[in-house]
Amino acid sequence: MPTALINSSVHQALIEQLANARQQTDDLFAIVHPDALYDRPIAERHRIVFYIGHLEAFDWNLLHDPILGLKAFHPEFDRLFAFGIDPVGGGLPTDQPSEWPSIAAVNEYVQKIRSAIDVKLHAALDSAGSAIENQTGGSSLNTFLNVAVEHRLMHAETLAYMLHQLPLNRKIHQGEPLDLDNPPVDHRSIEIPAGSVTLGLQRESGVFGWDNEFESHTAEVPAFSIDKYKVTNRQYLEFIEASGYHAPEYWSAEDWQWISENRISCPAFWKRDSNRNWLYRTMFEDVPLPLDWPVYVCQAEAKAYANWAGNSLPTEAEWQRAAFCVPSGDQRLYPWGPKNPSPEFGNFDFERWSPAPVNAFASSKSAYGVQGMVGNGWEWTSSEFAPFPGFEPFPFYPGYSANFFDGKHFVMKGGSSRTAACMLRPSFRNWFQAHYQFIYTGFRCVSR
Repeated sequence: MPTALINSSVHQALIEQLANARQQTDDLFAIVHPDALYDRPIAERHRIVFYIGHLEAFDWNLLHDPILGLKAFHPEFDRLFAFGIDPVGGGLPTDQPSEWPSIAAVNEYVQKIRSAIDVKLHAALDSAGSAIENQTGGSSLNTFLNVAVEHRLMHAETLAYMLHQLPLNRKIHQGEPLDLDNPPVDHRSIEIPAGSVTLGLQRESGVFGWDNEFESHTAEVPAFSIDKYKVTNRQYLEFIEASGYHAPEYWSAEDWQWISENRISCPAFWKRDSNRNWLYRTMFEDVPLPLDWPVYVCQAEAKAYANWAGNSLPTEAEWQRAAFCVPSGDQRLYPWGPKNPSPEFGNFDFERWSPAPVNAFASSKSAYGVQGMVGNGWEWTSSEFAPFPGFEPFPFYPGYSANFFDGKHFVMKGGSSRTAACMLRPSFRNWFQAHYQFIYTGFRCVSR
């Protein structure tokens, strides 16, 4: 029987990361008024109560039997809270609040799971070097703990954008300084010479990554130019004022059908006041549209703007080269260099609820001078989410990536203000369908 030896220091760090990740999601649920826990802020998503149970059910289903040797105590909840919904295209859920368990029952389930898992994890740590039996294909306990931590941190972001759509009076307001004043943005393009770029991770590196991050390979990228900054609300407003949402020539047939049938006429974070002035919905209040913040849109909207501007969205390889490569041919750990992520380098790791101006982080620039490529909003690429050469699904989670290799999902890179620092690594890949407007994702354009 294969075993997984525990490195005590790494194991201790992962236990602490799991506790911190739990705190992040607990804090998110705490901003919801108690009478709103059964609301559904986004039609394509589950009700909020589902996610309270889901985060623990995921950890439990991942760890309890094959890893920790624990027996199920509530199989019905283990199944009920096991899987979320892939937004867009799957039909809208029709369940009613009365069909869900009471919040007291869900909270009791959560606490029992946390207690049982924590006792086992600390016992394994106390045994310092003993083996935990693992019947899941030889993956180490540390791999499973990384999966549990990053899964929860991903939900800390997806929950944030879901709660963003919850009516303001259904949330407990938290003060937030908004960065609205900044020097003028020097919009221009930066030339990136032809060269190679390495995508993905090497399995033998020992670095944790999700299955879609493997295997490492090199791609050749022809010369191109890319926007120095993300496209701003100010720039996108020009597209709207040029009747961009009423001009089918900028949209694919499928995208045009989508905006026409759903009467889409602006980004999901924008709205008009009674005087027809544009407002921006932050997490806790509506404010006059911050013109130099990055615009958050779905991929269909980003493509339409790029078409209107006579440009394109970057491929995943182009984006990666502009962010991480240096003229000598080497690649950096982060766009700014080897230093760990910190507030001087960008808007990420839960530092803020809202975006900052696109030129707020001069220290974030890549070797080629492109700014803000990590944090302050994910960035759309034109690349379909597809397996890298040598892809192997996780044996314990075979559908994590493979279920979305369908030609309908597109790669996003970089990170937002609500992206944890551990997921700012160059190989990390996010993905969504082209018509999902609610995520913290912007874009920049390229020309070739």
